Amino acid sequence: MQNDAMLTQLRYVPNDALVEQLKRIQKNTSGYEKIEKHILDLNDHLKVNNAYVALSNTKDYFKIKVESPTPELAQEAHEKIQHFSDKFKVKTDKLPNKETYYILGYEH
Repeated sequence: MQNDAMLTQLRYVPNDALVEQLKRIQKNTSGYEKIEKHILDLNDHLKVNNAYVALSNTKDYFKIKVESPTPELAQEAHEKIQHFSDKFKVKTDKLPNKETYYILGYEH
């Protein structure tokens, strides 16, 4: 998938800085080519829970942010993230005391 298309599907307006950031994330995410489509699918599935996949501002990884307005929606989002991680063998790292995960990459 082209970088501009990936950024657009994640609701960004592509520009040079974002494309460069995406390239660093791709390089830093082990097995990126195996999980790229699944990341976009996860983003689509999380929308109903007020959760989404984004580019991290602090690390060269994708992050998953859960901003659900109710505990039930938040719980459902966390379950979807766990299912994504288990099904596609994707290593994630949940930040302590935050509703944020980093997508670290494909686990071989």
